[in-house]
Amino acid sequence: MKQDMIILLDLGSRNNSAIARGIRDLGVYSEIHPHDITLEQLSRLPNIKGIIINGGTNNHIDGVKIDVDHRIYKSGLPIMVVNHEPAEGEHIIANWPENDQEISKVLRSFVFNTCEAVPNWNMKNFIEDQVELIKRQVGDKKVLLALSGGVDSSVVAALLLKAIGKKLVCVHVNHGLMRKGESEGVLEVFKNQMDANLVYVDASERFLNKLAGVADPEEKRKIIGAEFIRVFEEEARKLEGIEFLAQGTIYPDIVESGTKTASVVKSHHNVGGLPDDLQFSLVEPLYHLFKDEVRACGIELGLPATMVYRQPFPGPGLGVRCLGAINKIRLEAVRESDAILREEFEIAGLDKKVWQYFTIVPDFKSVGVKDHARSYEYPVIIRAINTIDAMTASIEPIDWPILLKITDRILKEVPYINRVCYDLSPKPCATIEWE
Repeated sequence: MKQDMIILLDLGSRNNSAIARGIRDLGVYSEIHPHDITLEQLSRLPNIKGIIINGGTNNHIDGVKIDVDHRIYKSGLPIMVVNHEPAEGEHIIANWPENDQEISKVLRSFVFNTCEAVPNWNMKNFIEDQVELIKRQVGDKKVLLALSGGVDSSVVAALLLKAIGKKLVCVHVNHGLMRKGESEGVLEVFKNQMDANLVYVDASERFLNKLAGVADPEEKRKIIGAEFIRVFEEEARKLEGIEFLAQGTIYPDIVESGTKTASVVKSHHNVGGLPDDLQFSLVEPLYHLFKDEVRACGIELGLPATMVYRQPFPGPGLGVRCLGAINKIRLEAVRESDAILREEFEIAGLDKKVWQYFTIVPDFKSVGVKDHARSYEYPVIIRAINTIDAMTASIEPIDWPILLKITDRILKEVPYINRVCYDLSPKPCATIEWE
């Protein structure tokens, strides 16, 4: 890595991600590491210019207060200690101000005045680093990429094509949980237009059978993640020289899947769902990027804006939007209502304004009236949010006539639905997805 770096050591703070993002916004690379990293491990990280030891409310494990390796305080590196009682050694003690502007001032002073870091964090340098690292890791072997067609996997594909060219084999798995027309679109863009080395696998029945009767969202995610790996292993056995699995894992996936000082928000299929007997070595070039940085990377790589700014879609797909145990009636209701929502948002120009929007169908019914008779059917819930880095999210206010039109279409066109609701919950306390 050519960039200077500031390290955050996590002592249970809830604002680690925001601080890391704030440092990167200054043009200096930053990473979050667990509190128990050793001085030896720390010394192997490249170009460290300073350390922030960031305390917080979750600074206990099993009732015991945690601290960093005490030798780090005497490492000779500039250290800023926040909301924590430090051990002896040279350091700056600070508290985070109440507003973002003041926090930026504190960070700017520490990063540039104290650490004398150079603002050389940019996507051009990042791509050069990753291409070099990928070449070194992969050598003359082949890489299998799970290509969903979403932003993350598309940017990974572009990076790998730049680094290893035809040694990349893309596999698109239709797990039966895709949005309407999604798999067809992936085949059109990547196989027909981009001439990628693409294998298409229709495993929809296989996934749905595995998920039959499974209601717990964590279990669903892990089943989907594990089954993905099995499909890739089967496809890899049909090829020669496949030793690596590439994934579009990004930083929010890692943060939300939990660390020693942070509870699990939800396990991501590409983090918490990987089996212990994984047959591949992983290639994850976006591992330390936030979502907006992934998009910037895609633009720098020359991907079209329509692909880079495509609406995010979770790896488990509609499986986490068909709440509870999945059945085909509710799954189809999610798929059709989502298609209506996306169509109407595009007509209204909201597709360029709203970061993510989708529908959910829960596993309960309500009484209604259809065709002058009692109905007992499912509701559809609409969610539309805006965010920069997927760590926090705000609700997008939608004009009433647009919501009424969407509601009318869903109630008329989607079978087994008799209510439409709008979710007004920001993140936090809610997450972006319901499961």
